[in-house]
Amino acid sequence: MNFASKKLILVMSAYLGFAASAGAQTLVASAVNPRQTTGTSATQDANSTSDQELRARVQAALNSEPYLYDRHIRISVDNGVVALHGLVFSAWDLEDAMRVANQAAHGKPVVDNLSINEDDRSLH
Repeated sequence: MNFASKKLILVMSAYLGFAASAGAQTLVASAVNPRQTTGTSATQDANSTSDQELRARVQAALNSEPYLYDRHIRISVDNGVVALHGLVFSAWDLEDAMRVANQAAHGKPVVDNLSINEDDRSLH
């Protein structure tokens, strides 16, 4: 949506009395300083893209590890910080998952939110 369209929507919203709504407030902010909101969303888009790429890289590395059962490991990435969630079945698996994730993250922080469940191997 270009600046002229946003301005037209803002004027129509103000005319109809909807200027107090959240959407109109966003339009007011972009009409006052369009570069500010555009820059923020561009930065957020770049971060989310790099987060998605990082998540995919870590996921692929965990999947390709031949001795690690990674079906119960979920990966989340937020602003370049990788977090591993879920279950592993031994301390060895936990260490292996963290090692592989750290290598795939290329220096980005990796947080261990994994639980060890040695008793119930029926989850395989």
